[in-house]
This record gives sequence, C-alpha cells and structure tokens, in this order.
Amino acid sequence: MRLIKTAALAAVLALCGGTIHAQEGIDDPTRAPYYESFVGKKVAYVPVAMGFDLTEGWAAGLKEALEPLGVTFDIRDPNWSTDAGAQAITTLIAEKPDVIVVHNPDVQSYARLLKKAEEAGIYVVQVNMRSSYSTDVFVGADYVGMGQQIGERLVEVCSPAKGGSGKVAITQGVLTAAASIYQMQGINNVLSKHPEIQLVSNQAADWDATKAKNIAATVIQQHPDLCAITGFWDVMDVGTAAAIKESGKNVYLLTQGGGNRMVCDGLANGTYSESVVYFVPGQARDMATMIKQLLQLKQPAGTTKTTLFTPLNFLRKDNMTAASCWDMPTKG
Repeated sequence: MRLIKTAALAAVLALCGGTIHAQEGIDDPTRAPYYESFVGKKVAYVPVAMGFDLTEGWAAGLKEALEPLGVTFDIRDPNWSTDAGAQAITTLIAEKPDVIVVHNPDVQSYARLLKKAEEAGIYVVQVNMRSSYSTDVFVGADYVGMGQQIGERLVEVCSPAKGGSGKVAITQGVLTAAASIYQMQGINNVLSKHPEIQLVSNQAADWDATKAKNIAATVIQQHPDLCAITGFWDVMDVGTAAAIKESGKNVYLLTQGGGNRMVCDGLANGTYSESVVYFVPGQARDMATMIKQLLQLKQPAGTTKTTLFTPLNFLRKDNMTAASCWDMPTKG
C-alpha cells in the first residue's frame, strides 16, 4: 500500500509539473522568420495616376498591410502620363526596390520595362490592367469573363423578346487598355450569338466623363429607342448618366468599377442602373498577401507567374447592402 501511495503521489506531481510547464508556453518557430522577411524591404507603386478611388484604395490597403511589418511603401505618380510612368519604372529599376506594383495604362507601353525589372531581381505585381508581358503576379478582374457576363446582361435587358429594342451602345476607356481589349472579346463572344442585339455604337472616351457624355448624347439623339449603354468605368460614366438624364429617355446604364461608396449612392439615386464591382479593398489584400509570399519564398524574380482573378458582384439598387461598397480612406 505504501508503494502504491508513493507511485500515485509521484504521478500527481508529474501531472502538475507538466501543467505548469504547458502554461509557460513555447515560442512559435515560424514567427521570427516571418517578421524578419519584411524588415527593411521596399515596395514601390506606379499607378496610372493618384487621386481617384481605385489607385487611392489600392495604395491605402497596401500601406495598411505592409508598413506595420517594416516595409517601406513608396508611390511614384505619373499623373496620367505614360512617358512619366515609363521613366518612373526605369528609375526604380536602377534603385532596385524589392517589389514594384504597376497599374498599366495599356497592354504594351511597360512590357519591356517589366521584363527588365524582373531580370534585375525585382518582383513585379500588376493590378487590374494587365501588360502583354506576364510578371510574378497579376491581381485583378477577369475581363474576358466579365465581358461575357455583361454581354449576357445586355441580352437579358434589351432582348426584343422581352420588350427591349435590341439596341445597345458601348463606351470604352482607352482602346489599348486591357480593360477594353479583353472585355470586348468577352462581349463579342456573347453578342455574336445574338443577332437580335444590335450594337449601334462602340466608342472610346479615354476614361473622360466629358467625352463619355458627348458620345452618349450623340448616340441617344441618333437612336431615340436605345435600350442600354454599358460603360467601362463608373467615374467616366457619370458623364454618360448626365447625358441620359438630359435626354429624358429611359436608357439602362450598366457601368463597372472598384465598388467605392459613390457607386452605391449612384445606384440608390438612379444615376446607374447596374454596376459590376471588383472590390478594391479585396484586391489590395490579395496584392499584399502575394507580396508577403514572394518576400518569404525568396525565389528569383520572374520564376513564378500567379494570377488571382477578383470575384465580381453585379450590383443593383434592389440587391446592394451597406457592405456592398467601401469608403475612400481619409488622409492625415
């Protein structure tokens, strides 16, 4: 009995000791290497321009995700000048940041420079408008798929079988931009199978609201029974909406953009009929995640090609919620 009691007491003491040891905890072996991967790293961002919802939203999201980790975040704003953007990338290649994030104005202008950046050992992340040269990462909308879904919506809204006139118009941004080239492919994939839908106008407004307004006003005047206009950016389509309102016609306006609060307000007040949203905060989070992965894996730049297509949400007044759109970050 004495031996049994001694053994039981030893077991209890061992259990207590184990509990005390467990409560002291152990260090996570992956934690230190994780944070060490980012300290002192530099990320440079070259948008088409700052000062509007997409580029400001991406910048804010990247800063919020990366700067607390010790990453330096630098913005080089070409202010809508492709030449200035090319010069900014050229300068960055010489400066050798760890990552360059690029918003391409078109599919060709930066292609050679992006390849040169990767050859210099710099990771390149492209956002929302792709270059003809594929880099380490692309985060953005699947514009071909997006165009197909838009084409299907035009058929649904304007089919003569459902009471529509069948007449639709398209207002593109810049003709050589990925958002225009790939999206038109998707739209054409659908409309080519629907001869009852007549594309009466397909013009570029170069992302400019005034040009979009003038185009829309002319098309509506020429085709008073126009059923719908689809435009390739909600900021540009403010002009399209103004032309529709001034005409007094009931034209369905299908726009698209990053889901800034402006579009939900526009849907609520009738400025837009529908909007295809690629959610900017989600894109910023995806870019930051991919940058973290690149900096941790430390593989040579240009050796992997990753595409992350952004989920799309077709918003209307009757299906949007308070969480459907985001608010522009405040500066200061």
